[in-house]
Amino acid sequence: MEHYILTVILAGVVAFTIAAYVILDGFDLGIGILYGWIDNQEHRDMMMRSIIPVWDGNETWLVLGGAILYGGFPEAYSTLLPTLYLPVIMMLAALIFRGVSFEFIHSSYKSKFLWTFFFTFGSTLAAFCQGVALGTFVQGYTYADGTIITNSDYVWLTPFSITCGIAVIIGYALLGSTWLIAKTEGNLQATMYSLAKKFLLLVGFFMIIVSLWTPQIDPAMTKRWFSMPNMIYLLPIPILTGLSFVLAWRCLTARRDFLPFYLSIGLFMLGYIGFAISVWPNIIPHSVTIWDAATPLKAQRFILVGVAILLPTLIGYTLYCYYVFKGKVTHSELHY
Repeated sequence: MEHYILTVILAGVVAFTIAAYVILDGFDLGIGILYGWIDNQEHRDMMMRSIIPVWDGNETWLVLGGAILYGGFPEAYSTLLPTLYLPVIMMLAALIFRGVSFEFIHSSYKSKFLWTFFFTFGSTLAAFCQGVALGTFVQGYTYADGTIITNSDYVWLTPFSITCGIAVIIGYALLGSTWLIAKTEGNLQATMYSLAKKFLLLVGFFMIIVSLWTPQIDPAMTKRWFSMPNMIYLLPIPILTGLSFVLAWRCLTARRDFLPFYLSIGLFMLGYIGFAISVWPNIIPHSVTIWDAATPLKAQRFILVGVAILLPTLIGYTLYCYYVFKGKVTHSELHY
């Protein structure tokens, strides 16, 4: 019984850290995606200053989530990672290029255009690879005798996974544009209001496409979402998603500063909950459950001791950092 409970807790912690990473690093990746398409250097400087205090800390969640997945569910880690080596390596390389470019953009002159390109390209590629990995995970694997059975080394390169990659790019751009609405003023903010509306429509389009496509991948998903009484129990999720879209659009039209960003986060969380419902309780869709892949009980206890120390520390640091730098960024000063 204890092993059952601790496995659920560890799975919840992994899910929480991934969600925290997607939201927190999602908006600064979104700013990177938008950065190269903004011509005004003054506006670019404001975009960078809006994330300087927080962008490094945002990526900590990815490291923590990966470490807990490795320690808590080693079978899933060792089985899934080989099929995703190329997109994961591409994502890490993109994050490295993005990080280096972040530092060199401020000190370069003649080569500024080059670092601008790498910053935008790295942010876009990292977002795309994350979406591809998600799409590959959702479409599932044929699993037997501890290994994944596949006829291709490019199992991650499918129409569904590519669609998910594009959807994540658009979603991060929405988060980035609404973050800038909350953190800036003037012409840059006005530009972001216009862009955010376009991204919101595109996010809605991709959410509909992926939501209709996902249940067709596996009959069990179709049954979970469209059989009775599950359909009644799960109906609040699409209703809340639709309401969030309407409210986000109205807030953008009414030029609200902070609500569009919070509602964009809500859209991501609703999509994330829908994804979790589709795959639960499998950690290797559609074959291995979280209990089958979990580490032994003693190892779980050891991991949770570390989680009990690190997770509150990281949450506290993150909340404090965002509280200290909660003001708006303006073009007339180099600080908040």
